[in-house]
Amino acid sequence: MSPHHRRAHPRGRSLSRRDFLRRSAGAAVALPSFAAILAACQDRAADPGSGGNGATTSLARPDNPVTLALTDDNPPIDDGLSPEAGPLRIFNWNDYVYKKVLKRFEDEFGVEIEYTPFTTMSEAISKIQNDAVEFDLFFPTVDHLGDLVAAKKVQPLNVSYLPNMTANAWPQLLDPFYDKGGRYTAPYLTWTTGIGYRRDMVASEPSGDFISAYDPLWDPQYRGQVGTVDEYRDTIAMALLHAGFDDVNTEDPAEIERARDDLLDMVERVAVNTSLPDYQALGEGIHAVQYNWSGNMNYTRYYLTKGTGPEVLGYYVPPGGVVNNDIIVVAKDAANPVLAHGFINFLFDRENALDNFSYEGYQPPLTGVEESEWLERGFIPENLRTTLVTEQHFVDGRQILELPPEADQLWQDAWAQFKAGVRSS
Repeated sequence: MSPHHRRAHPRGRSLSRRDFLRRSAGAAVALPSFAAILAACQDRAADPGSGGNGATTSLARPDNPVTLALTDDNPPIDDGLSPEAGPLRIFNWNDYVYKKVLKRFEDEFGVEIEYTPFTTMSEAISKIQNDAVEFDLFFPTVDHLGDLVAAKKVQPLNVSYLPNMTANAWPQLLDPFYDKGGRYTAPYLTWTTGIGYRRDMVASEPSGDFISAYDPLWDPQYRGQVGTVDEYRDTIAMALLHAGFDDVNTEDPAEIERARDDLLDMVERVAVNTSLPDYQALGEGIHAVQYNWSGNMNYTRYYLTKGTGPEVLGYYVPPGGVVNNDIIVVAKDAANPVLAHGFINFLFDRENALDNFSYEGYQPPLTGVEESEWLERGFIPENLRTTLVTEQHFVDGRQILELPPEADQLWQDAWAQFKAGVRSS
């Protein structure tokens, strides 16, 4: 990144998840996936000791829900235990829980938190696979869950410690297709992926289906003013949807090649930029259009140049667009499993969840919060109400999910070819 593009975070933050998500593709190409490692040493069939609660060997999909195995050697903790003395060890994206919320938990429980950040999901999974980090709580993405469970790196949850979560979280994320019954996971934050834009810089605002909405990303009139997230799954998925394909987790080599070719065409047409943080590029008027995450779009207003109001910003997700969520898991060998459950429950206290959203920009899946409340509290400006995620998004939308190692390699190869043609600044 060029020095003149650097700017101190408006709230004094160091690099955070939204910065690191841009960089994860490079690490993904360099490191073997956790799935590839597991495939070399074990299969993913049910453990014989699971008592009939076996896991499927297929990948979790909305039309193929997965019940993850429970095994005798990895039970949930017993009911009614007292919280440990800590410290609570959290392994998470940098600055992905509001420090005010962390301090509030420390004060309420009388413990310290040891917060260990990671910079990419590939780095985090590699450290867990190699036992290079000790943690009580980990915040992975859904596509790594099956492998974490198969490798017995995480333990089942005991929901008796999670009354706030069971009362306040969206039901479909308490019983998700990737973990039927919510045996191992708690949901964390949600987001959509769509097109952010500057109303004062585009000829017309994006609308319609995937083809028409994403057309500006290929429009030569915006040459030098187009960006996309530096993340191989999201950006290739966008190209697939723009090309008319339905499956954002495709294993079809021809479809992946078509997406790659279209992205290379984007390079030729608009000199697409992946190096700048989307919120900075839009806020400073460097980009007119940018494929990005709703949480980052909420953050863009802090980078607007002096005298420019948030009303210049727009965000659009075509019907059926990409939606996703983080999850929280407890380590199998957690030193503080009761305290870890207490932290999950604490995050789902309504006020704690709202405070966390006010800082992070990524939305918790809370029931009973009307659109008007998000707006009235000033969490987002009126013109960015389109960044709000609803339960219906998870019914109608598409989620980026785990791929078999062979298919994942095709995606990574396509991405490497695209990145070789992308200007870096």
